[in-house]
Amino acid sequence: MRVPLTFTLNGQETSVMVSPDCSLLRLLRDELELTGTKEGCGAGECGACTVLLDDLAVNSCLLPALEVEGRSVTTIEGLSSPDGKLHPLQQNFIEHGAVQCGFCTPGMIMSAAALLRENQTPDENQIRTAIAGNLCRCTGYAQIVQAVDQAAKAAEGEEK
Repeated sequence: MRVPLTFTLNGQETSVMVSPDCSLLRLLRDELELTGTKEGCGAGECGACTVLLDDLAVNSCLLPALEVEGRSVTTIEGLSSPDGKLHPLQQNFIEHGAVQCGFCTPGMIMSAAALLRENQTPDENQIRTAIAGNLCRCTGYAQIVQAVDQAAKAAEGEEK
C-alpha cells in the first residue's frame, strides 16, 4: 500500500506515493534519485544522512517520510543556486580541503547550514557543537571547522 505525500523539496512542490514504512532517506535516494544524502549507519549515529527539515538538521534515516507532509526539506543538492553556483559552505569545504573521501561531506555541510541559518557568526565551539552528530574518519575536523568559519565570515562580508 502506498499513500500520497506532498512537501517542498529543495524549493519545489513535490508529490509522490510512498509506503508508510519508508524513511525520508529511502525516499530521497531510491524514489527521487537525490543521492547526495548518504546512508552510513542507518541508526542516526553518523550524520551522513543529514538534511534540513524546515531549516533544522535531521537524520533522514530515522525520519518516516510521511512526517514531511506539508513541510520543507532541503538536501545537499538544494544548497547550490539554480545556475550551479556553489553555496559558500560547499565552496569553502573545497578551498579548505575539508573533503577527503567525501562520504560525510553532505551531512557535515547540511548541519553547518542549519547552524548558519540560526547563528550567522558562530564561534569555534558553536561550530564543533553543530557538527558533533556527524562523523568523519578522514580530516580530523580541523579543516571542516575552518571551512564553516570562513563560510560564515564570507556571508557576513556579503551582508555589509
